Amino acid sequence: MKISDTSDLWWKTAVVYCLDIETYMDWNDDGCGDFEGLEHRIDYLAELEVTCLWLMPFQPTPDRDDGYDITDFYGVDPRFGSHGDVAEMIRTASDRGIRVIIDLVMNHTSNRHPWFRSARRSPTSPYRDYYVWRDEPPAKQPETVFPGEEDGVWDWDEKAGQYYLHSFYRHQPDLNIANPKVRDEIAKTVGFWLALGVSGFRVDAVPFLIEPPAGTDIGDPHEFLRDIRRFLERRSPEAILLGEVNLPYEQQVDYFGASHSAELTMQFDFEAMQRMYLSLARSDATPLAETLARRPVLEPEMQWANFVRNHDELTLDKLSDAEREEVFAAFAPEEWMRVYGRGIARRLPPMLGGDPRRVKLVYSLLFSLPGTPVLFYGEELGMGENEELGGRLTVRSPMQWTSERNGGFSRAVPSRLVAQPPGDGYAPEHVNVEAQMHDEESILLFIRRLTARYRASPEIGWGELAVLDQPHSSVLAHQVSADVGRLVALHNFASAPVVVPLQLDVDGPGWELSDLFAVTRIPLDERGRAEVQLDGYGYRWLRVVEPGDRRLT
Repeated sequence: MKISDTSDLWWKTAVVYCLDIETYMDWNDDGCGDFEGLEHRIDYLAELEVTCLWLMPFQPTPDRDDGYDITDFYGVDPRFGSHGDVAEMIRTASDRGIRVIIDLVMNHTSNRHPWFRSARRSPTSPYRDYYVWRDEPPAKQPETVFPGEEDGVWDWDEKAGQYYLHSFYRHQPDLNIANPKVRDEIAKTVGFWLALGVSGFRVDAVPFLIEPPAGTDIGDPHEFLRDIRRFLERRSPEAILLGEVNLPYEQQVDYFGASHSAELTMQFDFEAMQRMYLSLARSDATPLAETLARRPVLEPEMQWANFVRNHDELTLDKLSDAEREEVFAAFAPEEWMRVYGRGIARRLPPMLGGDPRRVKLVYSLLFSLPGTPVLFYGEELGMGENEELGGRLTVRSPMQWTSERNGGFSRAVPSRLVAQPPGDGYAPEHVNVEAQMHDEESILLFIRRLTARYRASPEIGWGELAVLDQPHSSVLAHQVSADVGRLVALHNFASAPVVVPLQLDVDGPGWELSDLFAVTRIPLDERGRAEVQLDGYGYRWLRVVEPGDRRLT
């Protein structure tokens, strides 16, 4: 399929940026971020060439799980503003060419949601069957999502006189997906936010969303996901579903569906992300190269979303116990850095010892892998974490705009802030937007160059991946090919420089490799061979240029 035939698939070459309203920009100086603050930072995101803004939950919440415990799926937490503020922000973003997607968190509610409060009061409540109840918990129970914080997935409710299911925290009772009324509520929620102007949803914990309670037969649970996709496309044909499906590849592909029965539009590539960290720990590209080589090839209407970390723990659950310990030893040697026995609660730069070569290597890799890159706010600055916030919250400190008090996030007294910035070498006086805007060697300007090169290289979003043979275990060499061109990327996971021999498919003499980050051309011989110098922790993007190609590089 030619790219020109599918121009409506905007997300194939998008740059996605995730942020939490609460910690991004406080405009009314109450210590909490708000929609008006975000609206005043849309131009910053446009200059970064962000084209899709992913907002973490901003609905009303008791805030016991950083907003993922929602009490009104149609509402806006008054700390952040109103529906009018949301609509104005979406309009401003659209004016700058930025679409907005939001979290769809409907596998559970807060236990303070009116539905659950009604359900507890009486077995005859119209909302009783919105949740999953049992007189006795099943003898065989699934493991809790949060080991160490929850000891099971069933909790006794004294008022209801029954146990209720909670796959996550006990204050987040699971919704009963077997109830048609619950499925209708999910569709109405999707329709409501589409009507307000969003361009899709990041769907939280998809396997938990569609799986019916044990002992309940609703047929194929994927049919419910297909129903959501069909509803979405009727209301907004260009809208997307970006799914969180942390499963092995062979199970993950089921959640894409097929072109005639589509489910998720995009999914995060958890397998490649985790093995990238194993490669970093070993200074050996082999684990990542082997994973990419078995990455399933998708139909053009589907896409992988690549990421370095997200807002949750940096999960390592797909690694073996021994591999996980390797990564822990390299990047999370202290207990506070680890969560749930499976993940890391740190940001990338501190994990890599602040080495700018390795940090830039990782982000070069992120933007050069076929798929859509996803950034978590502050990554573009090389922000660090704040140990004092604890657990997954360590990476959710306020955005650092200036070197001023509170990092320019808010003018409130520090004690009123929703969270404190770090106080170490990654504090705002050392890491902030204002300083990096004027530093040619900064991470911020480097990420801007990457987003510009990525946006000018549609083959990355559209192309077919091939891991290239070469003799250095420290080097990942991959090629992305599409009808608009071909790009070869090299990444050296070790500190020693190397010379990488390449052999590419060419048709006769006169072909070259054009370096997209330097005014350099490397000729290929008539058999498509060349040798490429690569620094320690170095990276290169090389466009394959055929004779007579007039494309600017």
